[in-house]
Amino acid sequence: MRAWAVVENGAPLKEMEFPTPEPKGTEVLLETTHCGVCHSDLHIWEGYYDLGGGKKMSLVDRGVVLPLAMGHEIVGRVVKLGPDAKGVKLGDLRIVYPWVGCGECAACRADEDNMCLKPKSLGVYQNGGYATHVLAPHPRHLVDPGTLDPAVAATYACSGITVYSAIQKVMPLAPEEPIVLVGAGGLGMNAIEILKALKHKNIVVVDVSAEKRAAALREGASKTVDGTGEGVAKRIMEACGGPVAAVIDLVNGTATARFAFDALRKGGKLVQVGLFGGELSLPLPLMPIRALTVQGSYVGTVKDLRALVKLAQNGGIKPLPVSMVPQREANDALMRLRDGKVTGRLVLRAEAA
Repeated sequence: MRAWAVVENGAPLKEMEFPTPEPKGTEVLLETTHCGVCHSDLHIWEGYYDLGGGKKMSLVDRGVVLPLAMGHEIVGRVVKLGPDAKGVKLGDLRIVYPWVGCGECAACRADEDNMCLKPKSLGVYQNGGYATHVLAPHPRHLVDPGTLDPAVAATYACSGITVYSAIQKVMPLAPEEPIVLVGAGGLGMNAIEILKALKHKNIVVVDVSAEKRAAALREGASKTVDGTGEGVAKRIMEACGGPVAAVIDLVNGTATARFAFDALRKGGKLVQVGLFGGELSLPLPLMPIRALTVQGSYVGTVKDLRALVKLAQNGGIKPLPVSMVPQREANDALMRLRDGKVTGRLVLRAEAA
């Protein structure tokens, strides 16, 4: 199979050939038709996460091996089945759930593969959608997009379920209760749409970009807050009518985590999603005195993907704006994302798709 792979961290992707996988057991081989270009890909390409204080976490230490075809927002067509693969047939178009694990532990058996302690995520620990073919370990990781645009459906495998899972962590909340979203990029726009589909009415969006704040209002945000400079927590509370019950930080950098935490009311919850990097110093007595929760949210489960696709198929979610890029231009797409020149989502398209 042909792939556009990371061969050296920080260096241009290289077009190269890998052996086409031969499906065994329950495995399913798909020909990639669409693959989203995600901010997480930039971290993998760079080779580290910023832990703050000058510390970095190397992805090599996490088990990432190069060369690697990235890409975890995948839609593909079934081209070959392992002897034990049931429930799909040749030619089926499917969204590929990428956050797979060992397949044997309690988390994997509960369809919560993203919490497996031995992750094998597609596009991270094994080749993903920046290649002409991808191997899914089991048909249960394949979700029928139905009549959804496959380019949009691909984004649900990461961007979509990431925000859907984070939203579920702050629910239930009354529809009029403010939910604050930090970041109005692709994740933020998806979060607005999903909250609207869940009938939530009070959505406050924080971003440093006036253009993105305006886009958030057009998408249905109730209010927006300028995230630049000092006093952001105060501005959030003014927009929300007081301290807030829920903040979902889709950026999750040192500055955003600080003002998000400072805006919480008693019993409030900060859900941290983004991987921008940095650190957060917490005043420990306030945690029990104010009964606060700071919780990480790592992508989502295959159950989340099924629920989200059902919600979208029922017409409840306005499609995220996507721009199509030929698969062979994967490196250019990644650099556009790195340089902040993307509104919505870039999706790689196979030549024949």
